[in-house]
Formats: sequence, structure tokens, C-alpha cells
Amino acid sequence: MSILSGLGARARGLFSDTKGPWGPTGGDEPPPDDGGRGPWGEPPKRGRRSSPSPSGNIASFEEFLRRSKARFEGDGGGGGGFPGRHDRSIFMWALLALLLGWLVFTTFHSIAPEQRGVVTRFGRYYTTLGPGVSLTFPSPIDRVQKIDVENIRVENLPSQPDAMMLTGDQNILDIDYSVRWNIRDAELFLFELADPQETIRQVAESAMRAVIARVSLRDAMGDRRGEIEGQVMESVQRVLDGYRSGVLVQGVAIKRADPPEAVNAAFKEVSAAQQDAQRYVSQASAYAQQLTFKAEGEAGAFDKVYEQYKLAPDVTRRRMYYETMEEVLRRVDKTIIEAPGVMPYLPLPQPQKAQPPAEQGQ
Repeated sequence: MSILSGLGARARGLFSDTKGPWGPTGGDEPPPDDGGRGPWGEPPKRGRRSSPSPSGNIASFEEFLRRSKARFEGDGGGGGGFPGRHDRSIFMWALLALLLGWLVFTTFHSIAPEQRGVVTRFGRYYTTLGPGVSLTFPSPIDRVQKIDVENIRVENLPSQPDAMMLTGDQNILDIDYSVRWNIRDAELFLFELADPQETIRQVAESAMRAVIARVSLRDAMGDRRGEIEGQVMESVQRVLDGYRSGVLVQGVAIKRADPPEAVNAAFKEVSAAQQDAQRYVSQASAYAQQLTFKAEGEAGAFDKVYEQYKLAPDVTRRRMYYETMEEVLRRVDKTIIEAPGVMPYLPLPQPQKAQPPAEQGQ
């Protein structure tokens, strides 16, 4: 009970108008009955009541400061909800480290050789950083977006499975091709086109349709494929430059060019027949050329004989006669007799004829 009465007296002392934090403020009113103890728990003094001395007030004020400091730092004196000095120092160091890291990562920028850094200041384009380490204002004042300008990107077209094109000779062509490109100007590529990839696809398809409409089906299928690729590449680059896209077209490659699937088999048969006809024509041309060379050779030989004939006609004529008779009589059985000084009948043995190989085998 004495403990409870003492706590009640302390509470009344704290909220009473006649008492300050260091005890009574003076006056003629008697102090309340607090069980024989003062507001800070010390026993009352006996004897005549007197006003507090200045030294006592200073001591009480120093005690109040000490308790207030202890209560604020949390190291005693009634607890408290404020963090202590140690916790506050850790918090301040963590905040300082976070601020330093934010400054480092948003101020220093390392740009690779294949990259370009596009800097925007308050959302507006400011400059483009080259390869190396660069310094900018911290975010959100400056923001840097790194763009790879060396990477070759490939767009395969068409994306639709049934995208057909009409040739110049009114035939339908099913074609697949690809466009290779990279970034030439990072700032133009980033800000001038809302969807660069889709823009390149649409421009490439339009250019291919325009070129295919000027050639025949056979030219598009192989005879002029390289020429078509070059024309499409030039057309796509010209349109993208007009858009200020910052894109450089590296090349266009036709991967497949066939008739529609429904007539592809018949078209292959026609192509095979045309190839056979072309092969026969080539063979006939080779044979005709061979005969021409042979005739030219014989004509040259005859010209040489004729030149000799004009120089000595009798000798050349006799030589030609002997050569002709030799060629004719080579394949027949013959007996040659000089008429002058020879009897009309000679008992010459019958010359044995050479038998064919088949008869000799029998």
C-alpha cells in the first residue's frame, strides 16, 4: 500500500499547478500528504519550511538534464522510444554509403567499344557518349541509355505464311528473304522511330514487292536474284534515310523463291522439261561446232594442196591419183603385171585369200 500511495503522490506532483519539476514553487499552501515523501521520493525535511536556495535549483536542473539525456539516448532512466547514439551512427553511415553509391553509379558511365551512350537531361536529348569512361550529372538530372551499334540484327520476312507477290509477267511468287541491319546513329534510332523493327520490316516488304513487280518469274527464281537483292537493299536504305532512322542496311538475301504450293509440282515438271530441252540444244550446238571445226580443218588442208597443185599440176595430179588408188585398192585382192615383155599367161599360184575371223574360228 505504501508503494501505491507513493506512486499516486508522484503523479499528483507532476500534474499539479503548484509544483514544478524540481519541487514546490513556493507559497503559503501546505504540501499535500504524500505519505511522508517528496515528489522525487526523498524524505521530507523536519523543521521550518524555507525557500529553495540557488545552489539547490542548479543541482536539480543538472539532475533534470541528466535524466532527460538518459531518457533520450535510451540508456536508462525510464526507457524511451528514441534510438540510441550507436544505432543513429549506423543509420547515418548506411545513409551516407547509399548516397555515395547512388552518385557513383549515376555519374560515372563505362561505355564498351561496340556501344554508344545516349544522354538525356531532364528527359531531353543532350549528347552521345563514345567508348570509354564518361562523367555526367547524377540521376535524375542526366540519364544514360547504352545502345549496341555493332550488333548485326536480322529480320526474316515475310512473317505471314501466305504472303505472295505478283511478278512482272503476272505470275504469283512465294518468297522468303531476310534483311541484315545495324545502328548507325544511336540518337536517331532511339528518338526518331517509335518501333524501329516493325518499320524496317514494312519498308523491306514494300521494296521487295516493288522490285518483284518489275521482273519475270524466271528472273526472280534465280537468273537475276543477285540483282534483285541489290535493288531492294538500295530502296530500303533510301527510305530509312528519309525517315532519319539512324539504321544502316547491311544486305538483303533471298532464301527461297518458289511458285505457290498448289502448282509447285507441275511447275517443277515444266522446269525439268525446259532444262532437258536446254540440254539437248546445248548438245546439238556442241556437235555443230565440232563439225564446223572439222570442215574448217579439211578446207584448210585442201587449200594447201591446191597451192601445190598450181605450182606443179602434173606431179600433183599423179600424186593424188596414186594416193586415191592406194586408198581404193587397199581393201581388195590384186595382182599387178607389167604388160611389155611379159607373156600373156603366167601360171601364177592362186593367192590365198584371208578368211574372216569368224570362219577361222570354225
